[in-house]
Amino acid sequence: MLEQIKRWQWAIGIGALLLLGLAYSFWPTAVPVDVASVTRGEMVVGVTDDGITRLDDLYVVSAPVTGYVTRIEIEPGDQVIANDTVIAHMSGRPPMPLDSRTRLELRNSLAAAQAAERSAAAALQLSLRNLERAEELLERGFLPQSNLDAARSDAEMRRAELQRSRAESGRIRAALRESGSGRPSGYGSVAVRSPTSGVLLRVVHESEGIVAEGAPLVEVGDASQIEVVVDLLSREAVRVEPGAEVLIERWGGDRPLRGRVRTIEPFGELRISALGIEEQRVNVIIDFEEPEGEVARLGHGFQIDATIVLWQDNDALRVPIGSIFRSGAAWHVFVVSGNRAVEREIEIGHINDDFAEILGGLEEGDRVIVNPSSSVADSQRVSER
Repeated sequence: MLEQIKRWQWAIGIGALLLLGLAYSFWPTAVPVDVASVTRGEMVVGVTDDGITRLDDLYVVSAPVTGYVTRIEIEPGDQVIANDTVIAHMSGRPPMPLDSRTRLELRNSLAAAQAAERSAAAALQLSLRNLERAEELLERGFLPQSNLDAARSDAEMRRAELQRSRAESGRIRAALRESGSGRPSGYGSVAVRSPTSGVLLRVVHESEGIVAEGAPLVEVGDASQIEVVVDLLSREAVRVEPGAEVLIERWGGDRPLRGRVRTIEPFGELRISALGIEEQRVNVIIDFEEPEGEVARLGHGFQIDATIVLWQDNDALRVPIGSIFRSGAAWHVFVVSGNRAVEREIEIGHINDDFAEILGGLEEGDRVIVNPSSSVADSQRVSER
């Protein structure tokens, strides 16, 4: 009897060991996960795109007459003084006589230019009246500032168009007058001087030789008066307002530069992206809000990245963007409670590349799983990596 009991004890022990082994093999293991905390801090939402710097006023100095220009000795970076610095000397030559056909073409061109001048003058008058009405409506509180800025920009564009039309008419009249006078009008040695004080940016025509009237020689501008142009997709530009804060990054310095949106141009242009996609782009003009010494390191045509701030909160309740996921129509997260993952529905507000703003469902200090894998489910045992 005692021997039988001993034999049964061995069998029971072995059976218990087998049961323990099976239970251990089928016992759910904890899934290793990355965990982050819900925190409060600064959160910025904006539109980011690349842009270029440019001078507020860029002057292209052109040849005043058709003739022989001397070699341009000044170099990019040299300082120039308005109406004093001589860029080059030109020796004019009399115009070639015109045949009857060319003269007729010039007269027809003059008539078209004069018609364009009249049309530009009428458009300017209409634009000025619209600007006057916009100013009155703004004073009465019936018009936003952005509409007034658009009206001012339109008036400036119309004024520039009228000036171009008048210049074209004057050029054609001068060609007709000089070709029929039998002798050159004011030709001879001409000193080409800088029209403004600033820095010589680029020499377009360096070597001496014959150039035509109006051919660009150099570009001059004030390097301290610099702005940024960012071309945004039209559907993004409508979200931007004048006065918005801008962070200018990837410009070569060790910290972002601050700027502010001056204006959003009221017209878009069709441009082709690098992938061959047609896009409507709108120029956004940005002014720097930095000491002149910082901006002086940037020149005309430098590439930068600009983030235009659309919303900002210095004390937002936020959670890493990788922790949220869609479940049906709602946003969810996995909250770590003890050693279990608990799925929870949350309400979110703004989202940027790093964080999501929490409006409900979480509190500061809650621990959430970041980038949960398909192995993580509600009530699943988890272990923090």
